Amino acid sequence: MQDIRKRIELIAATDVAVLLQGESGTGKELCAQLIHALSPRAKYPYVKVSCPVIPNALIETELFGYERGAFNGALSEKRGRVEQAHKGTLVLDEVGSLDLTVQGKILQLLEDGTFTRVGGHETLGIFTHIISIANGDLSRQVAEGSFRLELLYRINAVTISLPSLRQRKVDLPRLVEYFAQKHANEFQVAPRTVSKDLLQLMLAYDWPGNIRQLDNLMRSYTVIGDESLVVQELAPTSTGRDKVSAEIDVTKPLSLKQITKSATKDLERQIILKVLQANSWNRQKTAKWLQISYRSLLYKLAEVGINHPETTEGHEESPLQEVVRPAPVEIRRLKPSLLETTIQLPVRA
Repeated sequence: MQDIRKRIELIAATDVAVLLQGESGTGKELCAQLIHALSPRAKYPYVKVSCPVIPNALIETELFGYERGAFNGALSEKRGRVEQAHKGTLVLDEVGSLDLTVQGKILQLLEDGTFTRVGGHETLGIFTHIISIANGDLSRQVAEGSFRLELLYRINAVTISLPSLRQRKVDLPRLVEYFAQKHANEFQVAPRTVSKDLLQLMLAYDWPGNIRQLDNLMRSYTVIGDESLVVQELAPTSTGRDKVSAEIDVTKPLSLKQITKSATKDLERQIILKVLQANSWNRQKTAKWLQISYRSLLYKLAEVGINHPETTEGHEESPLQEVVRPAPVEIRRLKPSLLETTIQLPVRA
Protein backbone atom coordinates (compact mmCIF):
# COMPACT_ATOMS: atom_id res chain seq x y z
CA MET A 1 0.00 0.00 0.00
CA GLN A 2 3.00 2.32 0.37
CA ASP A 3 3.52 2.10 -3.41
CA ILE A 4 -0.10 3.11 -3.99
CA ARG A 5 0.30 6.02 -1.59
CA LYS A 6 3.35 7.27 -3.50
CA ARG A 7 1.48 7.02 -6.80
CA ILE A 8 -1.46 8.95 -5.35
CA GLU A 9 0.88 11.73 -4.22
CA LEU A 10 2.38 11.97 -7.71
CA ILE A 11 -1.03 11.92 -9.42
CA ALA A 12 -2.49 14.55 -7.09
CA ALA A 13 -0.11 17.18 -8.45
CA THR A 14 -1.35 16.62 -12.03
CA ASP A 15 -4.64 16.69 -13.93
CA VAL A 16 -4.30 13.36 -15.75
CA ALA A 17 -7.41 11.15 -15.84
CA VAL A 18 -7.28 8.37 -13.26
CA LEU A 19 -9.02 4.98 -13.24
CA LEU A 20 -9.37 3.26 -9.85
CA GLN A 21 -10.10 -0.46 -10.12
CA GLY A 22 -10.77 -3.13 -7.54
CA GLU A 23 -13.39 -5.22 -5.79
CA SER A 24 -16.28 -3.55 -4.00
CA GLY A 25 -15.22 -2.16 -0.64
CA THR A 26 -11.46 -1.99 -1.32
CA GLY A 27 -11.24 1.74 -0.63
CA LYS A 28 -11.42 3.22 -4.13
CA GLU A 29 -13.46 6.21 -3.02
CA LEU A 30 -11.03 6.84 -0.15
CA CYS A 31 -8.24 6.97 -2.71
CA ALA A 32 -10.23 9.44 -4.82
CA GLN A 33 -10.77 11.63 -1.77
CA LEU A 34 -7.06 11.46 -0.94
CA ILE A 35 -6.09 12.48 -4.48
CA HIS A 36 -8.37 15.50 -4.18
CA ALA A 37 -7.16 16.39 -0.67
CA LEU A 38 -3.49 16.34 -1.71
CA SER A 39 -4.05 18.31 -4.92
CA PRO A 40 -4.03 22.07 -5.58
CA ARG A 41 -7.81 21.69 -6.15
CA ALA A 42 -8.47 20.74 -2.51
CA LYS A 43 -10.19 24.08 -1.75
CA TYR A 44 -12.60 23.58 -4.67
CA PRO A 45 -15.59 21.17 -4.91
CA TYR A 46 -15.26 17.41 -4.74
CA VAL A 47 -18.26 16.09 -6.67
CA LYS A 48 -19.07 12.38 -6.71
CA VAL A 49 -21.63 10.86 -9.08
CA SER A 50 -22.94 7.35 -8.28
CA CYS A 51 -23.74 6.41 -11.87
CA PRO A 52 -25.79 3.21 -11.26
CA VAL A 53 -28.09 4.97 -8.79
CA ILE A 54 -29.34 7.53 -11.32
CA PRO A 55 -31.82 6.19 -13.93
CA ASN A 56 -30.60 6.25 -17.54
CA ALA A 57 -33.36 8.69 -18.46
CA LEU A 58 -32.01 11.22 -15.95
CA ILE A 59 -28.25 10.65 -15.95
CA GLU A 60 -27.52 13.07 -18.82
CA THR A 61 -29.40 15.98 -17.23
CA GLU A 62 -27.90 15.14 -13.83
CA LEU A 63 -24.37 15.27 -15.23
CA PHE A 64 -24.61 18.11 -17.75
CA GLY A 65 -27.62 20.11 -16.56
CA TYR A 66 -30.33 21.52 -18.81
CA GLU A 67 -31.62 24.77 -20.25
CA ARG A 68 -34.97 26.33 -19.51
CA GLY A 69 -37.66 24.74 -21.67
CA ALA A 70 -35.54 21.70 -22.52
CA PHE A 71 -38.48 19.47 -21.54
CA ASN A 72 -41.81 19.71 -19.75
CA GLY A 73 -41.18 20.96 -16.23
CA ALA A 74 -37.83 22.62 -17.03
CA LEU A 75 -38.92 26.04 -15.81
CA SER A 76 -35.36 27.29 -15.30
CA GLU A 77 -31.84 26.29 -16.22
CA LYS A 78 -29.96 23.89 -13.98
CA ARG A 79 -26.25 23.38 -13.54
CA GLY A 80 -25.21 19.73 -13.69
CA ARG A 81 -22.63 17.89 -11.63
CA VAL A 82 -19.97 18.59 -14.24
CA GLU A 83 -20.36 22.35 -13.84
CA GLN A 84 -20.47 22.02 -10.05
CA ALA A 85 -17.04 20.37 -10.17
CA HIS A 86 -15.43 23.34 -11.97
CA LYS A 87 -11.82 23.79 -10.75
CA GLY A 88 -12.28 20.80 -8.46
CA THR A 89 -12.60 17.02 -8.84
CA LEU A 90 -15.33 15.02 -10.58
CA VAL A 91 -15.61 11.36 -9.53
CA LEU A 92 -17.60 8.96 -11.74
CA ASP A 93 -18.36 5.96 -9.55
CA GLU A 94 -19.16 2.77 -11.52
CA VAL A 95 -18.42 4.50 -14.81
CA GLY A 96 -19.12 1.25 -16.66
CA SER A 97 -22.86 1.62 -16.00
CA LEU A 98 -23.16 4.76 -18.18
CA ASP A 99 -25.02 4.33 -21.48
CA LEU A 100 -23.19 4.89 -24.77
CA THR A 101 -24.73 8.33 -25.41
CA VAL A 102 -23.52 9.74 -22.10
CA GLN A 103 -20.17 8.05 -22.62
CA GLY A 104 -19.80 10.09 -25.83
CA LYS A 105 -20.32 13.37 -23.94
CA ILE A 106 -17.85 12.30 -21.23
CA LEU A 107 -15.34 11.53 -23.98
CA GLN A 108 -15.72 15.04 -25.37
CA LEU A 109 -15.28 16.50 -21.89
CA LEU A 110 -12.03 14.58 -21.45
CA GLU A 111 -10.74 15.59 -24.87
CA ASP A 112 -11.26 19.37 -24.78
CA GLY A 113 -13.03 20.22 -21.51
CA THR A 114 -16.26 21.27 -23.23
CA PHE A 115 -19.89 20.15 -23.04
CA THR A 116 -23.43 21.29 -23.82
CA ARG A 117 -26.38 21.33 -21.48
CA VAL A 118 -29.44 19.28 -22.43
CA GLY A 119 -31.65 21.42 -24.64
CA GLY A 120 -28.91 24.01 -25.15
CA HIS A 121 -26.73 25.08 -28.06
CA GLU A 122 -23.97 26.97 -26.28
CA THR A 123 -20.71 25.10 -25.76
CA LEU A 124 -19.50 25.52 -22.20
CA GLY A 125 -15.99 24.92 -20.94
CA ILE A 126 -14.79 23.82 -17.51
CA PHE A 127 -11.56 22.81 -15.83
CA THR A 128 -11.86 19.74 -13.60
CA HIS A 129 -9.94 16.60 -12.68
CA ILE A 130 -11.87 13.46 -13.65
CA ILE A 131 -11.45 10.28 -11.61
CA SER A 132 -13.30 7.15 -12.75
CA ILE A 133 -14.07 4.18 -10.50
CA ALA A 134 -14.83 0.65 -11.74
CA ASN A 135 -15.57 -2.58 -9.88
CA GLY A 136 -15.86 -4.71 -13.01
CA ASP A 137 -13.65 -5.39 -16.02
CA LEU A 138 -14.09 -2.51 -18.49
CA SER A 139 -12.08 -4.38 -21.15
CA ARG A 140 -14.70 -7.12 -21.12
CA GLN A 141 -17.43 -4.49 -21.49
CA VAL A 142 -15.56 -3.11 -24.50
CA ALA A 143 -15.55 -6.59 -26.04
CA GLU A 144 -19.29 -6.89 -25.35
CA GLY A 145 -19.95 -3.50 -26.96
CA SER A 146 -21.32 -1.80 -23.84
CA PHE A 147 -18.34 0.50 -23.29
CA ARG A 148 -16.48 2.74 -25.74
CA LEU A 149 -12.88 1.70 -26.39
CA GLU A 150 -11.78 5.31 -26.98
CA LEU A 151 -13.29 6.32 -23.63
CA LEU A 152 -11.40 3.54 -21.89
CA TYR A 153 -8.17 4.89 -23.35
CA ARG A 154 -9.05 8.36 -22.09
CA ILE A 155 -10.05 7.56 -18.52
CA ASN A 156 -7.10 5.27 -17.77
CA ALA A 157 -4.16 7.55 -18.44
CA VAL A 158 -3.16 6.27 -15.01
CA THR A 159 -4.70 3.10 -13.54
CA ILE A 160 -4.49 2.14 -9.88
CA SER A 161 -5.62 -1.39 -9.03
CA LEU A 162 -6.48 -1.76 -5.35
CA PRO A 163 -5.95 -5.21 -3.82
CA SER A 164 -8.63 -6.91 -1.75
CA LEU A 165 -8.24 -7.03 2.02
CA ARG A 166 -7.53 -10.77 1.92
CA GLN A 167 -4.53 -9.97 -0.32
CA ARG A 168 -3.10 -7.40 2.11
CA LYS A 169 -3.70 -8.94 5.52
CA VAL A 170 -0.31 -7.64 6.64
CA ASP A 171 -2.05 -4.25 6.87
CA LEU A 172 -4.96 -5.59 8.94
CA PRO A 173 -3.60 -4.76 12.43
CA ARG A 174 -2.96 -1.14 11.41
CA LEU A 175 -6.38 -0.87 9.79
CA VAL A 176 -8.04 -2.22 12.93
CA GLU A 177 -6.24 0.43 15.01
CA TYR A 178 -7.16 3.14 12.51
CA PHE A 179 -10.88 2.30 12.50
CA ALA A 180 -10.91 1.82 16.28
CA GLN A 181 -9.56 5.35 16.71
CA LYS A 182 -11.79 6.76 13.96
CA HIS A 183 -15.00 5.47 15.52
CA ALA A 184 -13.83 6.30 19.05
CA ASN A 185 -13.57 9.91 17.91
CA GLU A 186 -16.92 9.65 16.16
CA PHE A 187 -18.74 8.42 19.28
CA GLN A 188 -16.49 10.26 21.77
CA VAL A 189 -15.45 7.12 23.65
CA ALA A 190 -12.15 5.45 24.43
CA PRO A 191 -10.77 3.31 21.55
CA ARG A 192 -11.69 -0.36 21.80
CA THR A 193 -8.77 -2.78 21.94
CA VAL A 194 -8.85 -6.09 20.10
CA SER A 195 -7.55 -9.21 21.84
CA LYS A 196 -4.84 -11.34 20.25
CA ASP A 197 -7.29 -14.21 19.79
CA LEU A 198 -9.78 -12.01 17.97
CA LEU A 199 -7.03 -10.54 15.78
CA GLN A 200 -5.96 -14.06 14.82
CA LEU A 201 -9.55 -14.84 13.84
CA MET A 202 -9.64 -11.65 11.76
CA LEU A 203 -6.42 -12.63 10.00
CA ALA A 204 -7.91 -16.01 9.12
CA TYR A 205 -11.09 -14.46 7.71
CA ASP A 206 -11.52 -13.86 3.95
CA TRP A 207 -13.25 -10.44 4.19
CA PRO A 208 -15.60 -10.63 1.17
CA GLY A 209 -16.73 -7.06 1.91
CA ASN A 210 -13.12 -5.85 2.13
CA ILE A 211 -12.30 -2.61 3.98
CA ARG A 212 -15.93 -1.46 4.02
CA GLN A 213 -16.87 -4.60 5.96
CA LEU A 214 -14.01 -4.07 8.42
CA ASP A 215 -15.04 -0.44 8.88
CA ASN A 216 -18.65 -1.39 9.67
CA LEU A 217 -17.53 -4.19 12.00
CA MET A 218 -15.26 -1.88 13.99
CA ARG A 219 -18.04 0.71 14.21
CA SER A 220 -20.37 -1.90 15.75
CA TYR A 221 -17.63 -3.11 18.09
CA THR A 222 -16.95 0.48 19.24
CA VAL A 223 -20.61 0.97 20.12
CA ILE A 224 -21.32 -2.43 21.70
CA GLY A 225 -17.90 -3.50 22.94
CA ASP A 226 -18.65 -7.24 22.90
CA GLU A 227 -16.08 -9.41 21.13
CA SER A 228 -18.51 -12.32 20.92
CA LEU A 229 -20.60 -10.34 18.43
CA VAL A 230 -17.53 -9.84 16.26
CA VAL A 231 -16.83 -13.57 16.44
CA GLN A 232 -20.37 -14.30 15.24
CA GLU A 233 -19.83 -11.96 12.28
CA LEU A 234 -16.63 -13.77 11.36
CA ALA A 235 -18.07 -17.26 11.88
CA PRO A 236 -17.47 -19.58 8.91
CA THR A 237 -20.36 -19.84 6.48
CA SER A 238 -21.19 -22.62 4.06
CA THR A 239 -20.51 -20.83 0.78
CA GLY A 240 -18.56 -21.73 -2.32
CA ARG A 241 -16.66 -24.97 -2.17
CA ASP A 242 -17.62 -25.50 1.49
CA LYS A 243 -21.35 -25.51 0.76
CA VAL A 244 -23.15 -28.67 1.84
CA SER A 245 -24.11 -30.51 -1.30
CA ALA A 246 -27.78 -31.16 -1.94
CA GLU A 247 -27.06 -33.73 -4.65
CA ILE A 248 -28.70 -36.98 -3.61
CA ASP A 249 -29.65 -40.23 -5.27
CA VAL A 250 -33.41 -40.12 -5.89
CA THR A 251 -33.54 -43.48 -7.70
CA LYS A 252 -34.24 -45.24 -4.42
CA PRO A 253 -36.11 -44.47 -1.17
CA LEU A 254 -34.44 -41.80 0.98
CA SER A 255 -33.97 -41.47 4.69
CA LEU A 256 -34.44 -37.77 5.47
CA LYS A 257 -33.18 -38.32 9.00
CA GLN A 258 -29.96 -39.93 7.76
CA ILE A 259 -29.38 -37.26 5.10
CA THR A 260 -29.89 -34.45 7.61
CA LYS A 261 -27.58 -36.13 10.11
CA SER A 262 -24.85 -36.49 7.48
CA ALA A 263 -25.21 -32.87 6.31
CA THR A 264 -25.05 -31.59 9.89
CA LYS A 265 -21.91 -33.61 10.53
CA ASP A 266 -20.24 -32.19 7.41
CA LEU A 267 -21.13 -28.64 8.43
CA GLU A 268 -19.82 -29.19 11.97
CA ARG A 269 -16.57 -30.46 10.54
CA GLN A 270 -16.15 -27.37 8.33
CA ILE A 271 -16.82 -24.99 11.22
CA ILE A 272 -14.53 -26.77 13.69
CA LEU A 273 -11.73 -27.02 11.14
CA LYS A 274 -11.83 -23.31 10.29
CA VAL A 275 -11.88 -22.22 13.92
CA LEU A 276 -9.00 -24.59 14.68
CA GLN A 277 -6.97 -23.07 11.86
CA ALA A 278 -7.82 -19.57 13.06
CA ASN A 279 -6.49 -20.47 16.52
CA SER A 280 -3.33 -22.18 15.24
CA TRP A 281 -4.77 -25.59 16.20
CA ASN A 282 -4.97 -24.68 19.87
CA ARG A 283 -7.83 -26.87 21.09
CA GLN A 284 -8.41 -25.03 24.35
CA LYS A 285 -8.92 -21.72 22.51
CA THR A 286 -11.06 -23.43 19.86
CA ALA A 287 -13.39 -24.84 22.50
CA LYS A 288 -13.70 -21.37 24.02
CA TRP A 289 -14.53 -19.77 20.66
CA LEU A 290 -17.14 -22.44 19.93
CA GLN A 291 -18.58 -22.09 23.44
CA ILE A 292 -18.36 -25.79 24.18
CA SER A 293 -16.36 -27.72 26.77
CA TYR A 294 -12.89 -28.97 25.95
CA ARG A 295 -14.08 -32.57 26.45
CA SER A 296 -16.95 -32.03 23.98
CA LEU A 297 -14.52 -30.64 21.41
CA LEU A 298 -12.29 -33.69 21.71
CA TYR A 299 -15.25 -36.00 21.09
CA LYS A 300 -16.24 -33.90 18.08
CA LEU A 301 -12.72 -34.06 16.64
CA ALA A 302 -12.75 -37.84 16.88
CA GLU A 303 -16.30 -38.06 15.53
CA VAL A 304 -15.67 -35.99 12.39
CA GLY A 305 -12.14 -37.27 11.84
CA ILE A 306 -10.06 -34.12 12.28
CA ASN A 307 -6.39 -34.52 13.14
CA HIS A 308 -3.63 -31.93 13.32
CA PRO A 309 -1.90 -31.86 9.88
CA GLU A 310 1.51 -32.44 11.49
CA THR A 311 0.34 -35.37 13.61
CA THR A 312 1.72 -38.76 12.57
CA GLU A 313 0.64 -42.19 13.75
CA GLY A 314 2.36 -43.27 16.93
CA HIS A 315 3.41 -39.73 17.98
CA GLU A 316 0.18 -38.46 19.49
CA GLU A 317 -2.86 -40.01 21.00
CA SER A 318 -6.14 -39.57 19.21
CA PRO A 319 -8.55 -37.10 20.82
CA LEU A 320 -10.90 -39.92 21.73
CA GLN A 321 -8.16 -41.75 23.54
CA GLU A 322 -7.46 -38.64 25.56
CA VAL A 323 -11.02 -38.68 26.83
CA VAL A 324 -11.73 -42.38 27.39
CA ARG A 325 -8.33 -43.44 28.70
CA PRO A 326 -9.17 -45.95 31.49
CA ALA A 327 -8.32 -44.85 34.99
CA PRO A 328 -5.50 -46.80 36.65
CA VAL A 329 -6.76 -49.67 38.81
CA GLU A 330 -5.57 -49.55 42.39
CA ILE A 331 -4.46 -53.01 43.59
CA ARG A 332 -4.43 -53.47 47.31
CA ARG A 333 -2.48 -56.17 49.10
CA LEU A 334 -4.82 -58.64 50.83
CA LYS A 335 -4.48 -59.10 54.56
CA PRO A 336 -2.53 -62.21 55.63
CA SER A 337 -5.42 -63.29 57.84
CA LEU A 338 -7.63 -63.61 54.80
CA LEU A 339 -5.06 -65.62 52.88
CA GLU A 340 -4.64 -68.04 55.76
CA THR A 341 -8.36 -68.66 56.17
CA THR A 342 -9.35 -72.24 55.24
CA ILE A 343 -12.73 -73.58 54.40
CA GLN A 344 -13.91 -76.60 56.40
CA LEU A 345 -15.92 -79.07 54.32
CA PRO A 346 -18.10 -81.68 56.02
CA VAL A 347 -16.65 -85.23 55.95
CA ARG A 348 -19.03 -87.78 54.44
CA ALA A 349 -19.48 -90.90 56.59
